[in-house]
Amino acid sequence: MTYLRIHRQSSERTVEQYAFHLSELLRYLEPELEVFEDGPTDFRLAFYRIPKTAEKKAEKTRVRNFLLTQSRATSENVSMADLDGFRVFLVQKGLSVGTANAYMVSIRSFLKFLKKRGESSIDPTAVELAKRRDRHVTFLDATEIERLFETASGDDIRDKRDLAILECVYSTGLRISELTSLDRSRINFETREFAVRGKGGKIRVVYLTERAAKRISEYLEAREDAFEPLFIRHNFDSKNLFVTPKNEEKRPLSDEDVRLTRNFITTMVSKRALQAGIVKDVSAHTLRHSFATTLLTNGADIRAIQELLGHSSITTTQVYTHVTNPRLKEIHGRFHSGG
Repeated sequence: MTYLRIHRQSSERTVEQYAFHLSELLRYLEPELEVFEDGPTDFRLAFYRIPKTAEKKAEKTRVRNFLLTQSRATSENVSMADLDGFRVFLVQKGLSVGTANAYMVSIRSFLKFLKKRGESSIDPTAVELAKRRDRHVTFLDATEIERLFETASGDDIRDKRDLAILECVYSTGLRISELTSLDRSRINFETREFAVRGKGGKIRVVYLTERAAKRISEYLEAREDAFEPLFIRHNFDSKNLFVTPKNEEKRPLSDEDVRLTRNFITTMVSKRALQAGIVKDVSAHTLRHSFATTLLTNGADIRAIQELLGHSSITTTQVYTHVTNPRLKEIHGRFHSGG
């Protein structure tokens, strides 16, 4: 985990995901590790979620220390058959091929790490990924986008925030993790652009449409706080004290207390889509897909779209050419008479 943070400069979410995947492998290899001496623990909570409290940090440390001290698995006695069995176990749990592949990517990365340090282990190149079907991409057309935006057209501060979020993602194609990390000081409203650090620590510049910049400005003007995050929760009072549902003792809030989470934004977008009467399975990532397909449909170069999305490989971007290709439709209309 330290190697991922320092040498690979992986995001905290990636580090947590790798830790969880490796812990699941240990649980498969040694089922007795499921239970602590003082009772069972929730491994998913302990490993997968970035801690927000000292209690969660302590729980994660406890789980890791337990695994390190109690596990009998070593890089030398884990075989390829073990990894194949783990893959079957994941599929039997009902995980998709793509999700099972993500586990194997984490394991392969760990094996590469061991090889660099001269440890005896399985050759990482022997860990192959299962072939998966062509990726299905859900996107919204122009009419659906407008219906979605219309659900957040009110004057309430939360409506202004949600509309600003929707416009921002559709304008820039940001990943949700990139959106949640945005601070207001990073936005240049004169040039309508800002830089984001994407996967692998790579920095790219993204651009706001005039309408998106206007919605974000309107939201910021409606805020009376001094918090740095661009998009925040609004369940606090005028003195920036946390207001709990049970009216417990109030406490001062920090920037990270009010910063929106990935789950919050995903849930918000899904709810807005239902309000708009959109029957598709809409998530926050759907807006990123819609950004890409809009550019492609309007004739943008696939390489330019790759840069704007922050894809390291053009192969990843080419999934959108399977969804919509205006040139193929033009050729079809020109040369197919219909008989």
